[in-house]
Amino acid sequence: MPDTVILDVDGTLVDTVYEHTAAWAQAFADVGLVVPGYVLHAAIGMSADLLVAHVAGDAVERAVGDEVRAHHSAEFTRVAGRLRLLPGADRVVGELQRRGHLVAVATSGSRHDTDRALEEVPDAALLDAVLTGDDLERGKPAPDLLDAALEQVGGRSAVVVGDAPWDAFAATKSGHVVIGVLTGGFTAADLRAAGADLVFDSLEDMLDRVEETPLASADLGGRRRPSL
Repeated sequence: MPDTVILDVDGTLVDTVYEHTAAWAQAFADVGLVVPGYVLHAAIGMSADLLVAHVAGDAVERAVGDEVRAHHSAEFTRVAGRLRLLPGADRVVGELQRRGHLVAVATSGSRHDTDRALEEVPDAALLDAVLTGDDLERGKPAPDLLDAALEQVGGRSAVVVGDAPWDAFAATKSGHVVIGVLTGGFTAADLRAAGADLVFDSLEDMLDRVEETPLASADLGGRRRPSL
């Protein structure tokens, strides 16, 4: 029985996937390149260090990769005021902790963007760990962020909850259970093909049906987390 839940941020807790898509499109346009929105959307959730080469090729990465990332960061900051919580994000941390779970965030996003997003999440201050793409060299789809989050909270096994295939790819590499949510615009088929064990419409749907999941209760091996 897993004792830890690791949550993604963009598209899982906050409704920012399409803002990121638009910001990347503008960033490429700023350097004179056109990358279609559908291509960029499919890459959201991947580490920014990998995204430029993934969508535009190694030559573009070598020539203007850092410039594109800088433009994306500036553009996303400009639109971040439109940040909104997704259904269930207002209660997910507290509900999972009340059920005994250790709860962490692990995202390929920057520390700045993650801190800004978590300002909107009630109970975010109670998270047992927050890992971002700035904390490790390799982000998703590498499993490093997830493994580091599990180690940091002292957990034994995790359920990873995310909206993108990249979350599932990263989680399955380390044998974590994967729950997908559809709030990032990927289909259930996309998420299952990437390794998701269960798929729900949203965090709210997942919490309403939590008894159908490994999240119903946590096995902390005799340990007790402090009462909330």
